Amino acid sequence: MEPEALEICPYNPHHRVPLSRFQYHLASCRKKNPKKAKKMASCKYNACHVVPIKKLEEHEAACVNRSTMEEEDSLRPLKVSLPSSEQNGKAPQTFVPQKLVCESDTRESEREAHPPSVTTPQKTLRPGE
Repeated sequence: MEPEALEICPYNPHHRVPLSRFQYHLASCRKKNPKKAKKMASCKYNACHVVPIKKLEEHEAACVNRSTMEEEDSLRPLKVSLPSSEQNGKAPQTFVPQKLVCESDTRESEREAHPPSVTTPQKTLRPGE
């Protein structure tokens, strides 16, 4: 069985961690080194790539986990087809958001709006009655 590759911790270069435990180690080491963590940032293509904030843009431009599809999509404008008003003879309707209310919310608000009156006698139930 081949030994697992070791990664070097960006927060403490003396830490050598197996790749399978690296994410867990980063999270715990980040908490233990808050001053250094403020100066570091995670790559948007791979959260295990933690680099100094000053070098983040450079790293992301050359990151091995950056997909070629993303590069192609960012260069091409997004094409969206909207239904034209000529197709159905009507002007497009605008969307008006509606407030969603649960039945339980309605019942609670009714209770709050009409609390039991102080003058209304309350019947007390006792065992055996």
